[in-house]
Amino acid sequence: MAQQIELTHTVNESQLGQRLDQAIAELFTDFSRSRLKEWLLEGKVQVDGQVITKPRTKVMGGELITVQAELEDEERWEAQDIALNIVYEDDDIIVINKPRDLVVHPGAGTPDGTVLNGLLFHYPDIAEVPRAGIVHRLDKDTTGLMVVAKTVPAQTRLVRALQKRKITREYEAIAIGRMTAGGMVEKPIGRHSTKRTLMAVTPTGKPAITHYRVAEHFREHTRIRLRLETGRTHQIRVHMSYLQHPLLGDTAYGGRARIPKGASAELTEMIRQFDRQALHAAMLRFEHPVTGEELEFHAPIPDDMVAMTEALRLDTEQFGLEEEF
Repeated sequence: MAQQIELTHTVNESQLGQRLDQAIAELFTDFSRSRLKEWLLEGKVQVDGQVITKPRTKVMGGELITVQAELEDEERWEAQDIALNIVYEDDDIIVINKPRDLVVHPGAGTPDGTVLNGLLFHYPDIAEVPRAGIVHRLDKDTTGLMVVAKTVPAQTRLVRALQKRKITREYEAIAIGRMTAGGMVEKPIGRHSTKRTLMAVTPTGKPAITHYRVAEHFREHTRIRLRLETGRTHQIRVHMSYLQHPLLGDTAYGGRARIPKGASAELTEMIRQFDRQALHAAMLRFEHPVTGEELEFHAPIPDDMVAMTEALRLDTEQFGLEEEF
């Protein structure tokens, strides 16, 4: 039996002038461009209540897009016995501390072996919730906290809270270069013009806001804390690269190794061998979607980032910081 789905989203003002097929591809990222275009051509896409079947139709921003379609059973995801680190659980929500090397949601190149597949195994009833209750994502190699809804009402309320920026997400990171002060990046993020798997700051992108503050200075790196107002794909990584302070280990966004002058052989090797973006979702705070109680969770910094921080700190104590600090 096919699964009926209904998707709704308002076109962003920044998408003014985009073709409809491009706009829905940016709005509904859980589905491939080809599938969305197929649904569009089949008359399953409405713009402000009117069925539109022409992909080249231009959007102005502010329109309500509704997609009513079907997913065949064979397109649904498989339950797999994947270990999940559960930080908190009740009848309505689950909070997970995600390890590195684990993708959150199946997609191109990763058909299974994800958090979603694990959720379906451990919580079979979650199959009735869209996207198995996943409300927000973390990149494959980003560690830390994410909340999952066990029921449709809980998911609806959490998604609404996320859209209204009522869920607080704080991250710990190690950036390349010496940052003198904190601040805010407010730059739109969209698909990279030539590297289709990457994102970039672009005028046609979705609004994105990242706050950051300096937590600790090292000789050629900076430990920072970041808070997201929006949740765009790769947001922190893109914004830090835009500031010319990409994250340590993030080769996709320009995080080439920078070795402090005179650094020990051990530190040099650690920096060169650090093989993921140094980014961890350390704190999550939100109102419970059913009880309204304020909940706050903290996930300890993972061992690889702790070891790197300690090594950079030792190096800085040995050589000292330059005058500008």
